[in-house]
Amino acid sequence: MFNFLRFSAAIPSVSVADVNENLISIEAKIKEATDNGSKLVALPELALTGYTCQDLFFQSTLLDKSIEGLCKIIELSSKYKAVIVVGLPLRIDGELYNCAAVAAFGILCGISPKTFLPNNSSLMEKRWFSSSEDLKVFEISIKDLGIKNLGDYIVPIGRDLVFNVANYFKFAVEIGDDSFSVLPPSTFLALDGAEVIVNLSAEGETVTGREYRRSLFKTLSKRNFSAFLMSSAGSNESTSDVVFAGHSIIAKSGKILTENNAFIDNDYVLSADIDLDTIRQDRLNNKTFKDARQIYSDYEPARIVNIDFDGDLSSDGELLNVSKTPFIPMDEATRNNRVLNIFNMQVAGLRRRVQVTGNKLVVGVSGGLDSTLALLVAAKTMQSLGRPLTDVYGITMPCFGTSDRTYNNSKRLINSLGLTFKCIDIKDSCIKHFEDIGHDINVFDVTYENSQARERTQVLMDFAGEIGGFVVGTGDLSELALGWCTYNGDHMSMYGVNSDIPKTLLKHVIEGIVKNNIFPESNEVLLDIIDTPISPELLPPDKAGEIAQVTEDIVGPYILNDFFLYHILRYGFEPKKILFLAEKAFEGEFSKEIIKNWLKVFYRRFFTQQFKRDCLPDGVKIGSIGLSPRSDWHMPSDASAKLWLNEIEEL
Repeated sequence: MFNFLRFSAAIPSVSVADVNENLISIEAKIKEATDNGSKLVALPELALTGYTCQDLFFQSTLLDKSIEGLCKIIELSSKYKAVIVVGLPLRIDGELYNCAAVAAFGILCGISPKTFLPNNSSLMEKRWFSSSEDLKVFEISIKDLGIKNLGDYIVPIGRDLVFNVANYFKFAVEIGDDSFSVLPPSTFLALDGAEVIVNLSAEGETVTGREYRRSLFKTLSKRNFSAFLMSSAGSNESTSDVVFAGHSIIAKSGKILTENNAFIDNDYVLSADIDLDTIRQDRLNNKTFKDARQIYSDYEPARIVNIDFDGDLSSDGELLNVSKTPFIPMDEATRNNRVLNIFNMQVAGLRRRVQVTGNKLVVGVSGGLDSTLALLVAAKTMQSLGRPLTDVYGITMPCFGTSDRTYNNSKRLINSLGLTFKCIDIKDSCIKHFEDIGHDINVFDVTYENSQARERTQVLMDFAGEIGGFVVGTGDLSELALGWCTYNGDHMSMYGVNSDIPKTLLKHVIEGIVKNNIFPESNEVLLDIIDTPISPELLPPDKAGEIAQVTEDIVGPYILNDFFLYHILRYGFEPKKILFLAEKAFEGEFSKEIIKNWLKVFYRRFFTQQFKRDCLPDGVKIGSIGLSPRSDWHMPSDASAKLWLNEIEEL
């Protein structure tokens, strides 16, 4: 339904040179994988015989038995209704090749020989095998292969095959060192449409090998906008010279989705679900991929092998790892490094602007997350320029909704940083403004709220002019997506340092600043600000003096809004798919009806508030998703959300 695909690396317990015994192990692994819903099962390099047969590869007995084993694999592909990729030695036109055979639904669909053959002290493949470069024929009848009992038809052979499985997904195969070469065949196979690259491998382990493979397949999957599945021979291979660790990896778009846990491993199945739409959307959006396809169109274009199947190839997505916070790395070390990089990018952007203008900096400080981070960026900017920190003016402007907690935190933060503190109470100005326009001060409507936001912006702009400064904007990416800002109020500044940072990530940036003691004198107040409810504080506090207006009660939980924002902008997913993914990510936290309700709110606000995003001030770009009208997001401000809202109503 949502273009999910489940596939598996199946690592059988191998008995070197015993094809019959290996077939028993192989079928057990195929059954385990397909019982779990996998439609593509990849076995290791030379899985039928074992990789470490050495000169036994020259024995006709072993080679003939391999053909019998291939017949069995073809039958198993029909029995288990799956695509099976298996490694074996094959005699083709008088030469011996290290091959990957693709069997699907009872048919031998194609054969991909290995291209790059290692030839060192422990892996002497050139002693036994020829490279795909040596092929003189590019198709063969199965009878000429030695298969006598499965009819007769022509099978394509070559490193240039892309398998199109029932128009549901496309994949290609390479073997071992093919992926490790300077210019892997998969580069061109991906350009010719392969969305999944299967690597059948037998990697002799080294102490640093595992990390190298992880890095390699993350890079390849990112560069090729694809998924990579490496299925590697396990520890039952001969250990005469090296140890085989059975390290298998499934990677997609620069991330390791899953890998086996044990350093030395054998006899297991590793499975994952991938979302094919994310690969297709990345390729659609990235114009260099299209350009590369055109530039290299003359380089050995792939032959497309169509594989027919009437059944359902889709997965239920149960194995998908759907993060609740897609903007935030879950690993603590990665997250800490990421937030420090973000902070440094913010500082670099603002520093360049100050170097050009020479201005002092003015920041409106509310005691909330956004203005806090903007103030920290401003302080670090002046510090990095060697200018006095007093050239940063933190201005707090209490009004009807300001609580003691946020006012005191604003003052404490500004003073702890050694900046210039200024308090300008705007109550009387707002009351006079209400009188001028005839607004009842007891009516807490949009006029009541927006008047305060615009008065604050007017104060900041005019004060900046008074001291020879400019206003640093505080609004974040989530607020811009929702239009949760007052037009020509807090919507406006001379430079927005938070404009590319979503609310859920912004909190972690401040936490990172605390953890790394960048401003140690401010840590205590920063922790209290992090713990303060998110509010614009435009309505009077409650009777206990506490914040009465909580933003997330109005626009929805930011953790949901940022989830919606990511999947809408990053991949262009339709509402029904976003709802499905959100239900999976937030199971036990938010019900389907709650998610559906806030998704409607998000779409309504996202469409109606584009006019605010059309005239955003400059701001530093941080991630792959942004809403700048100059680069990241172009949308008519009068576009209709009807199609999207109708789809949600039908769910």
